[in-house]
Formats: sequence, structure tokens, C-alpha cells
Amino acid sequence: MPDVDQVVVVHGLWMTGAEATLFRHRLAAHGYAVRQYHYHSGSATAATVLAGLRDEILSLGALVHLVGHSLGGLVIARLLEAYPTLPVARVVLLGSPVNGSRAAAGLVRLAGSDWMFGPMASNELLDGRPRVWRHAAEVGVIAGTQSLGLGRLVCGLDGPNDGTVAVAETRLEGATDHLELPVSHVGFMLSQGVVEATAHFLARGSFSG
Repeated sequence: MPDVDQVVVVHGLWMTGAEATLFRHRLAAHGYAVRQYHYHSGSATAATVLAGLRDEILSLGALVHLVGHSLGGLVIARLLEAYPTLPVARVVLLGSPVNGSRAAAGLVRLAGSDWMFGPMASNELLDGRPRVWRHAAEVGVIAGTQSLGLGRLVCGLDGPNDGTVAVAETRLEGATDHLELPVSHVGFMLSQGVVEATAHFLARGSFSG
């Protein structure tokens, strides 16, 4: 694979990308030019979000890597389904509930409505059908096992989890590699270990070796 030095980070639900500042800074120390893609997760339609990310990637004029936290990982998966010829080399998903989110479903039950998620996030988080990765880009998935977060309050999370997303919800058929780290869902953006694992996968296409 040719050298790839551009990385685009996609934030999660109710976030802006500011929470990923330290993550981006640490990843840049590995030699990458790291950019943040911002979108309005609670109001924008999928078509708007995907078109914006597509244009961001194409504006770079070269192969890029993508890193998505939580809903951001689902945005990336949907993007590459919609635009399979985009110049994407490798992808890392951080705590992304690719098989649906029990925490999101529990929150909807408590509130009596899915309005709080917006049109795109509702479709992505509440659809429990397992995804299958079919894109040519290698994809690595990191799941958290430090159970601190909102999900514990609104539903029962079976098995290891990061407090919001269960490890089982991150299992992606067709993924190149899968790694569990002792981080919470919010803690992904603060963990040096997550940065190191992400950089390793982007450079080598695996979390080990």
C-alpha cells in the first residue's frame, strides 16, 4: 500500500469534534495530517452528512484513512456503502455499535420518542440488523471494556461494555481485526492506548505484529 498521511476523524452523537482535540494531536505525532469532519448529528439528514464527508475526502486529492468514534464509525460504514470508489485506505472504528445500540433503544423507551437523535442517528443506532463490511478498505474495530457511562442507566448491557456500547455490538463481520481495550465510551478520545492502537492499525493493517 502506498504511504498514506491524511486522516479524517468523524465524531459521534451530540459531539462537535472538540472532544477529539487531544486524540487528533496525539495521532498527528505519528506523522499524520489529521483533520476533523464536523456534522450536525442531531438534525442533519444522512444524505447531507455523507455528501459532506465525501467532499471532504475528495478535497484532499489523495488516499486517506478514516477514524470514526461511536456514531462516526456508522457514518463511515454508510459512506463507503454509498460511495464505494472513494480513495480510502484503512478505517478504524472506536466504540461504534455496528449491530445497533441497546442504550439508544433504552433511551428512546424512557423518553417516548426518538426525536432526540435526529433522522440519521435514529436510523443508524436503532437498526439492530448486523452490518457486514464489504468495502476494500481494511477496517479495524476497537471496543471498550470500562463500564462507565449512560448505557448502564437506561438498559442492561450484557457482557463486557464501555458503559454505553457492548463489545458484542461492535463485532463487525468482515472486519480485518478487532481489539478490546479498558476504556469507557467517552474515554476513547482521552486514551493514549487507543491512539497507539489506531496508529498501529493505520500503518500496518492490524493491531498486532
